[in-house]
Amino acid sequence: MNELQDQKQANRQAIIFVVKLLFFYLLFSQGNLFMNSVTSPYGRFHNEYIAAHFNYIQWLKSALIVPAVWIIRLFGFYAIHNEMDVLIVNGPYLRINYACLGIGVMSFLVAFVIAFPAQLKAKWKLLIFGLLLIYVLNVLRIVALGVLLGWFESSRRNFTYHHEVFNIIVYICIFILLYYWIKKNTTILEQPK
Repeated sequence: MNELQDQKQANRQAIIFVVKLLFFYLLFSQGNLFMNSVTSPYGRFHNEYIAAHFNYIQWLKSALIVPAVWIIRLFGFYAIHNEMDVLIVNGPYLRINYACLGIGVMSFLVAFVIAFPAQLKAKWKLLIFGLLLIYVLNVLRIVALGVLLGWFESSRRNFTYHHEVFNIIVYICIFILLYYWIKKNTTILEQPK
């Protein structure tokens, strides 16, 4: 009888986790899409005040573009940028838009951290490390596109799947991170023999 109650409790916790994960993922991903519309000049819900003072989407773009351009320059390319474009002289032109920011992956990670039952300190460590990992991988993606397409001019028109490749790499890294984090931060009850 006790075994049956333990199983019901485990099932209930699993269902609560999935519901919370889906709720927070949808909240964050849709909230970010809404904020993109609010802060974009041609967005459906554009608000000039919010766009001028609370545009974290542009802050994230700049936080990706500036270090990527610095690293591209270390490879010997002359690169210039504005708030959403990277131009490598005699190389590719890269536009960094909303889809390039990795906000969907970040939304998943934050939702997972909130939903998963673990100690707060462990959750904070995962959240900080995971968001930094996504950020660094995204900067490296921009650098790789700039440098590789700068060196291999013939590939500039052919490499259109970089979003998919990036998402696969990032999700693999995040799932590996989550696997080891879950393994470290959960206790499995020993069944009596």
